Amino acid sequence: MTTSAATLDATEGHGDGPVIGLVAHLDTSPDESGAGVEPIVHVTCRDRNRLALQSDLLAASALGVRNLVCMTGDPPGAGDHPDAKPVFDLDVLGLLQAVAALQAGTDLGRQPLQGTPTFCVGAVVNPGAPDRQTELRRMEDKVARGAQFFQTQAVYNPEAFAQFMHEVRHHQVAVLASLIVLRSGGMARRLQASLPGLAIPATVIEELDKATDPAQKGMELAGRIIKDLKELCQGVHLITIGQERHILQILQEAGLV
Repeated sequence: MTTSAATLDATEGHGDGPVIGLVAHLDTSPDESGAGVEPIVHVTCRDRNRLALQSDLLAASALGVRNLVCMTGDPPGAGDHPDAKPVFDLDVLGLLQAVAALQAGTDLGRQPLQGTPTFCVGAVVNPGAPDRQTELRRMEDKVARGAQFFQTQAVYNPEAFAQFMHEVRHHQVAVLASLIVLRSGGMARRLQASLPGLAIPATVIEELDKATDPAQKGMELAGRIIKDLKELCQGVHLITIGQERHILQILQEAGLV
């Protein structure tokens, strides 16, 4: 893992297409060191059918987006708009197939395109999934359909993650280990209760509970865990949830800047 490049994730919320327009207006130009920021757009199947998804992908390409993370998406019943109607015309494998078709010069209806987009295509994987074998098979299916890199569920146990990386090394794809920056022991417990496959060691929660400044301790813990993770995979996906102003400090704690 190097410090010469960075990426910015653009995730979907309640809406749809506007996230791509937002990315198009980001200043991702290189700084004095020559290092720029590349946006990674998350594309989910929840809110749009195959026509809209293909349209969004072509629009993203026209706006200069090159990095995608494809996923099926969570049912809206789990969010704050539980009465919203989901679409799910495609699942993640169908979405990856659509991206592959567009890059080959046709849409899913086998209609030829005038020009072809080029993407670096990613997907997601959960190293702590309760059904590990099914998760590993799903990862293999995603690789077979064109996934070139993976972002994981949040990781707090580097030793367990090392075993996962050993199991998937034969795929020869890049893996970005995700890490949610914790602000308190209570936050850690809530995340662990609500996110399947997320395991936060009791020692981490105990450190947060005992800290006089839990938010500061969370940043120190994030830096410490990143130090271990960076030796195991190709990058770290840092999820700050409103603490973006502290990213530099976390990277300093991790010894990356």
